[in-house]
Amino acid sequence: MSESPSLFIDGAFVPSTGAESRAIIDPATREVVAHVPDATAADVDQAVAAARRAFDDSDWTRTPAVDRGRILLKVAEAVRARAGELAALETRNTGKPIVEAEFDMSDVAACFEYYGGLATKIHGEVVPVPDGALALALREPVGVAAQIIPWNYPLLMAAWKLAPAICAGCTVVLKPAEETPLTALALAASFEEAGLPAGVVNIVTGDGPQVGARLVAHQDVDKVAFTGSPEVGRQIMQSAAGTLKKISLELGGKSPSIFFADSDFESAVAGALFGVFLNQGEVCSAGSRILVERPIYRQFLDAMVEKARGIRVGNGLERETQMGPLITETHRARVRGYQEIGKGEAKLALGGGVPSGEQFARGFFIEPTIFYDVDNRARIAQEEIFGPVACVIPFDDEERALKIANDTHYGLAAAVWSRDVFRVMRVVRALRAGVVWVNQTQVSAIEAPWGGYKQSGFGRELGRWGVEEYLQVKQVYINVDDQPFRWY
Repeated sequence: MSESPSLFIDGAFVPSTGAESRAIIDPATREVVAHVPDATAADVDQAVAAARRAFDDSDWTRTPAVDRGRILLKVAEAVRARAGELAALETRNTGKPIVEAEFDMSDVAACFEYYGGLATKIHGEVVPVPDGALALALREPVGVAAQIIPWNYPLLMAAWKLAPAICAGCTVVLKPAEETPLTALALAASFEEAGLPAGVVNIVTGDGPQVGARLVAHQDVDKVAFTGSPEVGRQIMQSAAGTLKKISLELGGKSPSIFFADSDFESAVAGALFGVFLNQGEVCSAGSRILVERPIYRQFLDAMVEKARGIRVGNGLERETQMGPLITETHRARVRGYQEIGKGEAKLALGGGVPSGEQFARGFFIEPTIFYDVDNRARIAQEEIFGPVACVIPFDDEERALKIANDTHYGLAAAVWSRDVFRVMRVVRALRAGVVWVNQTQVSAIEAPWGGYKQSGFGRELGRWGVEEYLQVKQVYINVDDQPFRWY
């Protein structure tokens, strides 16, 4: 990665037509990692035009599926070959622990590999119709896709969107989060070698109100895929309505994890901590509402606090670090605000501030925080904090646990921990969430659908469901009766 990355348009790195740029900051040190251009409206139009040409006028849509698959497999090879470099860059850009970033790079490669294999498995259908005709249902790429991704898993979120779009035969304009564009731009350097034609993937950097909004409203964009906040998701729906674009939205959550008294205690406590403190709590599916059955409530809380005290907070580039800084000073201030709100709404068991010490002086660090005896109607239990703040809530029986779990506007994910298979299946069916884990948490299998209910959005990513978001269906009706049609 150069010190001054450029936009990636029509198969080449190009400068912006404007003079504005932004500094990309290492959240652990506040050091400037790079300067990245803020794309102008003209830059966005140029990127969309390149994607439009690649879809309408090039051979891309006629590229055999097997060749699209080979391109995706070569992108995966490039990720694996550069995994160490990309992981370190991801950590410097986001602050996340390097060990987590390395797992992310493995998942990125696996995502491209999965869709490389799926490319030849996109099938149409022969539809039975009355005699004298044959009907086909063909699946075809939807066209030019605008993809807007968040900052918490920069390259993984890019892979979740780029891989199925390429698999389907679409072309793309990707807008990374303005805070974390570096790994997506670094990966673009491998596209040509992988055989990806110019214009199929374009990357523009900048903020949502300028760059993202223009992409969403652009008349030459056919599809919008967005991961981010419900507030922005609503704006995208309104803007996309002007041109009736196909859209898919993944809008975060306030996920419950339900721990029954018969669950494996040690595994359950470990799962509760992992579910809320992974990636500094900057996870859309974070299990931040921890519902514990009353017979084990106090013991469970005490064990959580004891183990959480040992979480090693520090610079993500240090391999012993288990929790890095938050992404920006602005976001830390927001999470700090919720820490203070929580002190007035519940009891504080751990944390509630920022860590002290010279090693934390410059970065955007925050303490792992656990509130308990939380009322589910409290703000800290209803609003997505997107930081390492846990709300521990007691319940007395299965019915009450489900009422609390479903009492939210969100519905992205949930978890249930129990050895009782009958109870587990009752709870799984009753939970209003798009992803439900049983005796596990925060797994996102590439082969399985990912997406939410309610205000967590609609549409699905990953698996065969993910590629369907980039396809449309064409009916072909073939008359096989050679007799004249005598209507008049």
